[in-house]
Amino acid sequence: MARTRKRRVMNQINVVPYIDVTLVLLVIFMVTAPMTNPGVVDLPKVGQDLNQNVTEVPIVITVKKDGSTELNGKTFSRDKLLLEIKKIQSKTPKKVVVAADEKTEFGQVAQIFDMLKVSKVEKVGLYFKPAK
Repeated sequence: MARTRKRRVMNQINVVPYIDVTLVLLVIFMVTAPMTNPGVVDLPKVGQDLNQNVTEVPIVITVKKDGSTELNGKTFSRDKLLLEIKKIQSKTPKKVVVAADEKTEFGQVAQIFDMLKVSKVEKVGLYFKPAK
């Protein structure tokens, strides 16, 4: 007479391994997130610092190497960018500065300048990083 013991059915899920994996992933993302900066534009360098006597903060249009344009960290199409600049300029006229990645084609930067000239923006310039 061999006695066999019946096993009870386990009706709970062991979630401890899932919590461990989740916490490890959370730590990995928290450590690596500050290291990645997708919005960085690599500005061309010039021989001297041209921004020494800047008193007012200009409107900065950023042109990335893929041709996309940003204004204050928000991506805009060229038409909406022009409308946004006109809205800002109607309140208080400011200088407009174009910060283009050094790998950006010159034609894309020229189109931005042309768009600003047609819309009668008075003060337009380029933004450079000083060589050290």
